[in-house]
Amino acid sequence: MDKDEAYQRLESHGIRPSLQRVEIMRYLLSHRTHPTVEEVYEGLSGKIKTLSRTTVYNTLRMFYEKKAAQMITIDEHRVCYDGDIHPHVHFFCNCCGVVYDLMNKRAPSQKRTVTDGFLVEDSQLYYRGICPKCMEEIAKKKAKAN
Repeated sequence: MDKDEAYQRLESHGIRPSLQRVEIMRYLLSHRTHPTVEEVYEGLSGKIKTLSRTTVYNTLRMFYEKKAAQMITIDEHRVCYDGDIHPHVHFFCNCCGVVYDLMNKRAPSQKRTVTDGFLVEDSQLYYRGICPKCMEEIAKKKAKAN
């Protein structure tokens, strides 16, 4: 990812591209791991000495509010961010905690619609379960136990 892509993403979503905001966006665009606030902070704190967790938190929230990034709420303890703003489904593995993109699954509509009198402004879909890698590990452990 080059700096220009991050800079352009911010500008196109009405966000003033400060150094910290550009670097946080670059991190999201180059780390397809659905990072948490803490992971973004840890990834950038060595590079930007003045960066704080609060700045990362507030910046990621702003990215979500301005639709420059997706926010994935796994539960009350884990919120992840995704730089890929195209509609797609996510899968959270209950064993390893990894969030995967399921690009071949139909994502919910991202359009603002009125449903039964409710104005829908955002929708998310993610599945929870066990990923193929963890299922393989579980099968190996079962085989050894038998």
